Amino acid sequence: MRRLQRTALPGMLALSMTLGLLAGCSHKEEPWHLTNVTGHLPDLDFSLVSDNGKPITGEAFKGDTTLVYFGYTHCPDVCPETMARLMQVLAKLGPDAHNVRILFITVDPARDTPAALHDYVGAFDAEHAVGLTGSDRQIETLARKYRVAYQMEKRDPNGNYEVTHSSAVYVFDAQGHARLLGTDRDSPEVFAADLRRIIDDHS
Repeated sequence: MRRLQRTALPGMLALSMTLGLLAGCSHKEEPWHLTNVTGHLPDLDFSLVSDNGKPITGEAFKGDTTLVYFGYTHCPDVCPETMARLMQVLAKLGPDAHNVRILFITVDPARDTPAALHDYVGAFDAEHAVGLTGSDRQIETLARKYRVAYQMEKRDPNGNYEVTHSSAVYVFDAQGHARLLGTDRDSPEVFAADLRRIIDDHS
């Protein structure tokens, strides 16, 4: 089985590099380990369906530091690896993890029902992780809003398929402002260090 891309697609890499340069030029405070996207991406704003089958909006997560990841439950490698790494991040946060939520937004709404998402995120962390789905149009619009690229690949003879997608993790502060962008190149240690700064800034 062909592995999915492990890093963000070219457009996301270009965005990350550009924002990194901007951040380096404009901030005199201690630099972030992750890419600083403050002021360059929209606030956390969506209207989708939660893994409990009920409608939910971005407003529901105000007050928490929120990590947003676009993936899908049939992903053979990148998604479970990313979720496992985020579990390591939460472990390193200790009590501060109480202030963090992980939103797993599917890029495969045809297969990822609320029930499927509930089982998937629950296998990692039912307390902190929430699965979100919606119509194809809703997912496409939201992905475009945050410059997330994904593409459904050719189906095999059994009708199965993979979805190539960006693997970035977006960090939103307690006010819902986009603050940081993490990738699989960022270790759990530095990820947790930056999250703790975000949490402390709004505690």
